[in-house]
Formats: sequence, C-alpha cells, structure tokens
Amino acid sequence: MANFAKPSAPRFTVEVYQNAFLPVGGRDVHAIVSVTSTGGGTTRAAAPGGSGGTGGTAAVVVMVDCSGSMQYPPAKMQGAREATAAAVDTLRDGTSFAVIAGTHVAKEVYPGGGRLAVAGAATREQAKEALRHLTAGGGTAIGTWLHLADALLVRSPAAVRHGILLTDGRNEHEEPAALRARLDACAGHFTCDARGVGTDWEVKEVTGIANALLGTADIVADPAHLTEDFTRMMENAMGKEVAGVSLRLWTPVGAEVRYVKQVAPSVRDLTGRRTQAGPRAGDYPTGSWGDEAREYHVCVRVPAGGSVGQEMLAARASLVLPDPAGGAPTVLAQGLVRAVWTDDVAASTAIDPQVAHYTGQAELAQAIQQGLEARKLGDLGGATAKLGRAVQLAATSGNEDTAKLLAKVVDVVDAAAGTVRLKAKVADADEMTLETRSTRTVRVKRA
Repeated sequence: MANFAKPSAPRFTVEVYQNAFLPVGGRDVHAIVSVTSTGGGTTRAAAPGGSGGTGGTAAVVVMVDCSGSMQYPPAKMQGAREATAAAVDTLRDGTSFAVIAGTHVAKEVYPGGGRLAVAGAATREQAKEALRHLTAGGGTAIGTWLHLADALLVRSPAAVRHGILLTDGRNEHEEPAALRARLDACAGHFTCDARGVGTDWEVKEVTGIANALLGTADIVADPAHLTEDFTRMMENAMGKEVAGVSLRLWTPVGAEVRYVKQVAPSVRDLTGRRTQAGPRAGDYPTGSWGDEAREYHVCVRVPAGGSVGQEMLAARASLVLPDPAGGAPTVLAQGLVRAVWTDDVAASTAIDPQVAHYTGQAELAQAIQQGLEARKLGDLGGATAKLGRAVQLAATSGNEDTAKLLAKVVDVVDAAAGTVRLKAKVADADEMTLETRSTRTVRVKRA
C-alpha cells in the first residue's frame, strides 16, 4: 500500500485483499481493491450564508420534472418545488448552480441566459422565488434535460460538476437510443444522482442514468419525503472535493483484465468503460470523491505455465487524477495484485473472505433483478427460486436492509435455506424500491 497524494488534497489509500495462490496451470486472479479517501470535504454543507468549505470548486444543476403528470396528485409538484428550494438552501456559498424545468423540452428556471449563478444569500432567495412559479404541463424527454445541464456545466471551471435529476414518469417523448446517446455524450463531464418520485416511472431508466453518470439512484414513493432526500443529496454533493479520478490497471505482458466491478457501496460494472492509458494500462472511471470508501472486484487472467513457487505481479492498481494541463496524471495511491503458483491444494482452493463476500453481494443483486423480472413475466417458479436465493444470500452476508425489502415481496419460510413463497399482492412502491436498491451492498466487517 502506498500514498502519493499532495498534502492539500484528500488522502487516498489503496488496500488489496486476495488469495494470491493459484494451482499449477491456474490463470484467473481475483482481488478486492479497497479505496479510501479521507481529509477532503466535509459531508455536511455549511449553513446558508456560511463560509464553510471550498464552494467555488463545485457546480450543480438541478433538473426538475415539470411534465403534465407532475400535477397528479398536486403534492408531487409542490413537493418538487419545496425539495429543490431546500437543495438550494444547502448549497455552500460560492457554489455555481442552476435549475432546469424538464418536459419534452428543457427550460432554464434560474438564473437563465445560459449562465450559472453563484450561491449566496441573494441568489438563493432569487432561485427560490423562481421555483414558486414552476407549473406542470407537457411531456417527458430526459435527454434534453441532460443536454442543457451539460451545456451549463461545461462552461464552469469548477473541479466538481454534479447534476440532480427528478422524474415521475417514463421517458415517453424520446427514443431510448436518443437518451443513450445523450448519456454517452455527458459521461465524464458531470456526475448525476437520479430520483423517481411516485410509482409511474421506469426503474431501468432512472438507474441507467445514475449508472452512466456515476451517481446514485433511488425511489421517493411519497412526495412528502422529497425535501429530506434532496437535502441529503446536496449535502453529499457539497462533500465532494476531487473529480475525474480513475482506477488505472497495469498488467504485464501476457496478462489481461477480465473485468472490473465496483462492489461497494453498490454494484456497478465498469469493464466496458475502460479507456486506454498507455501500453498495457487502462483507466476505469470512478467519478467524484469526498470522505468515503469504495471497493472494486478485479479479475486478471495471467499467462499459463506458471511453475510451483513462481511468483509474478498480476496487476498494479493505481488511483490517478488527470492533469488539466495535459501533463502526467497524479498518482494518488497504489496497490499490487500478485499471483503465486503452488501445489498445495488447501492454499490454492481457499477463497479470500473479501472476494467471497462481494461475489455473493453481486449474485444477490442479480438474483433480485432476475427474480423480479420473472415475476413480471408470470414465471412464478423462476421468481420463487431467484428471490429465494436472494433471501439466502442477504441472510448469510448480513445485508439486513435488503432482507427487509425482500420480506415485502416474499413470505420467508426459511432464510438460511432460501425457502420463500411469493406474496399474492405486492405494492408497486415495495417492488420498485427492491428493484431500485437491489445493487446496494454491505461492506465486509474487518477486524
């Protein structure tokens, strides 16, 4: 484990957990790369009018769904106005910000003119006054909202650029390919947290936005809870100090990276997002960081033919921060993944506890998603089997939050054995909450 961060930057550390022993002829090396960032921004923003932190390093755009469906019931539009106002109040002084009203087109609510405002007492009040005039009407084309947010944020010199997106319906006035293209265009420009309010939106759309833009996704079934959720999201955004960090994996000749997955605090497959970073090295985006820890499951395939006792470096994992001027990136922290061949069966067949835990968490997320999909298709046998397996995995891994969500969809007969019965009636909010939060994981309890 090494640390190369500058004193003024948050401190990054990397720890690698693995069983480095392979049987003779074995090729696949699994490791959990644990990354921790400390000493950066605070997790809570300064009070309105306060000076806390480095607000000028951040820019935020809030995208509020103002389509016609937001007026039914009226509490949704009212909740959106109040929540956005609370988010504005949570901004640090000096933070650049804007608010967009989203329908089948995107409109600037505040400050307008293709600009970002700078948070302060006066601009907060002006923004909240503009929010009081928001009304619902029109369709839904989320790609246009993201396009406008990107256009506003790209002009900001802020180190951390972030979006918050709220929707209550499906993206019915835009082709899926158009939204996908817009997400591809925005990727790397800013991160985005996405929220669905009520139960008439599409989970895969909202989670797809968050995954593409390295943010979080969640459901707010009751509009009365929007203010609490928006405040928490903005507090988290204000705690980010470093953006554009990548996990760089270098492998020796003959070795290749099979996959890279974030496995905590949620499951996110980064394999297809690799960009080449020189000979035998690739970068995987991790987004913005504050005071937090994340875990990544790395699988590397090494060359065949290792003899007993032979050891090699399978991969070097580094956290890197690009140089805005185009020079060499800053290495924030580094860890090594090893491979050692042995004829000791006990050594080579042991599974590292960290790897085992997160492999189970990834399977848990997949089992939930497959079980819910089978339920929707009327495959009750398949749904029972998959959701039963999910209950079993949640119980053995100590994922109590997911276990509670599963208990709203199935009757648990025997958690340890994974024996369940599908509930005859399930509230839409309960099913959507389970699906939206299915990728959330619990970290390994380390000594």
